[in-house]
Amino acid sequence: MGNFLTDNDDLTYYLTKGIDWEPIVKATERGFIDPDGPQDTQEALALYRDMAEMVGKFVADEIAPRAAAIDRHGVRLENGEAVQAPEMDDLFRQIKDLDLHWMCVPRELGGMNCPLLLYFLNTEMMARADVSVGAHFGFHGGMALAMLIFSIREGTTEFEGSRITKTRFAAEIEEVASGRAWGCMDITEPDAGSDMAALRATAEQDADGNWFVSGQKIFITSGHGKYHFVIARTEKAGDPDDPFAGLGGLSFFLVPAYTEDEQGNRKRIVTIDRVEEKMGHHGSCTAALTFERAPAHLIGERGEGFKHMLTLMNNARLGVGFESIGLCEAAYRLAKAYASERPSMGKTIDRHEMIAEYLEQMRTDIQGLRALAVHGAINEELAQKWQLFAEHMGQSDSLDSKRLLRKIARCKNEARRVTPLLKYLSAEKAVEMARMCIQIHGGNGYMQEYGAEKLLRDAVVMPIYEGTSQIQALMAMKDTLAGIMKAPQDFVRRLAQARWRSLSARDPLERRVARLQVLALDAQQVLIRKTATDKVRSLSDKPVSQWTQAFFKDWNPKRDFAYAMLHAERLTRLLTDVAICEILLEQSKKHPERADVLRRYLTRAEPRCRNMGDEIANTGQELLDRLAGSKTGRADDDSAYTARGVAE
Repeated sequence: MGNFLTDNDDLTYYLTKGIDWEPIVKATERGFIDPDGPQDTQEALALYRDMAEMVGKFVADEIAPRAAAIDRHGVRLENGEAVQAPEMDDLFRQIKDLDLHWMCVPRELGGMNCPLLLYFLNTEMMARADVSVGAHFGFHGGMALAMLIFSIREGTTEFEGSRITKTRFAAEIEEVASGRAWGCMDITEPDAGSDMAALRATAEQDADGNWFVSGQKIFITSGHGKYHFVIARTEKAGDPDDPFAGLGGLSFFLVPAYTEDEQGNRKRIVTIDRVEEKMGHHGSCTAALTFERAPAHLIGERGEGFKHMLTLMNNARLGVGFESIGLCEAAYRLAKAYASERPSMGKTIDRHEMIAEYLEQMRTDIQGLRALAVHGAINEELAQKWQLFAEHMGQSDSLDSKRLLRKIARCKNEARRVTPLLKYLSAEKAVEMARMCIQIHGGNGYMQEYGAEKLLRDAVVMPIYEGTSQIQALMAMKDTLAGIMKAPQDFVRRLAQARWRSLSARDPLERRVARLQVLALDAQQVLIRKTATDKVRSLSDKPVSQWTQAFFKDWNPKRDFAYAMLHAERLTRLLTDVAICEILLEQSKKHPERADVLRRYLTRAEPRCRNMGDEIANTGQELLDRLAGSKTGRADDDSAYTARGVAE
């Protein structure tokens, strides 16, 4: 008998005092309109804690013991349908009986109306038990809630005040949340993964206004589900400059993959071509699908596909962050338990300096990542709920409304800043910690019996799916440098303030955090200066009369940001360490016991950030010169650089 909540002091901290729950509760309860729901914040918190403790016990007692069997049995394709492990089916019958898929669905639609943040915290506990179960669980209640959010956005949900009276996908939401079906999102295609503009699946409308989707989608997690959110091309582009040529020509659809009669006999509309055989995540069905004029429901307006896809992806990336933290926690617990019992040279190996260092590093990184994940989830949830409230629940153009819009903008910006940082570092750390867990186990870690090798197999996909680590780094770099170019005076002011705090702050921990901020800002300054210098050089073949236009407006990210793209991952690691330390500093000001977490994190972050800054400032130019030379037909082998070095 165990509990993955109560055995985790750091996770419990967030449920008890580490989160300012009041704005989340108020946004979720919409002014406590439901007489059957909580009537104040404390009552809501008691409900959330009870639910989290119930989930913590369930995952420890029911999911964790079945993880190895689920991994062994995997998923297979029989007669055109995916067949899960019997242990997986049994678990989801129990999850259905516990009504966990209803967790975040509003009470008006039969749900429990809990915050997304609680769902994410539960996701971490599930992933600690088994990431396949955690991932599949997310495609039930999460997709039901997505149906509601899209319906509200497009105006097909009706309200009385802030209470929902009618919504477009009510029947589908009920079917998914009750556990009879689930949904998934279908984006990736052959030869079109990160390059969304290359998607080739199409949607056509008949004379009666009905939509039909055709094409192939691959690597679809839980793709054996009934309801598929599909992005497809609806507009034909005339030329590369046509606004419909790229992302603007994509639209978003909900596609039922099959129908069932009253006896449960299924007729497939969308074909499962194959179930992928993967390195890890064996309990999770990853499917390749074919759509042949599958009847579809258009979501929103034509051409809004990329916008709606981002809503799903942003939440999915936060979810992968919590999922990765859960796997990190599993790796740390497994390694710590083994090390505390394995004797070597007169003492257990957790008392040996190098192993003790590994365990301390794992513990500290997990606490830092969890702080970042919770911070990101809070801002994303508040931004979404406040925006829905402002746009669809009768807000007037009052002073309060304007304040709300400012708060929405702040939360959106913070969620956008944090999400790629979380996705990047949590995924990379999942692989690193799983690998470290095997190393601590020694030869036993290589054997299936101990479970460490499964964690590594499951972890390797984290930096790949829902946007690769490299895509996250490019997003973080682009937003950071674009922000500087948009408001250079604000950047100069932030740098000056950080330098001042690094010298004058009374709290030594605050001074150390400020010095870290200076390191990150200096690195950004290097990238901006280098980018601007290269841009000026590129103007040499243009008439002087065109310089102003070319420098201030004609920017090509693929051409003009080469140096920044080269160092995007280093910058992202720097930005992530700074963000984590900023959050931990705020926690330590409110709760002094958190100063220990910040102190431990800073001790590790400071040397690596100095190293990252040095690499950004001083490495990579020769590689870029070589790449540029290969494009222009110049020599691109090492001999050219050797000769140049001798001459210099």
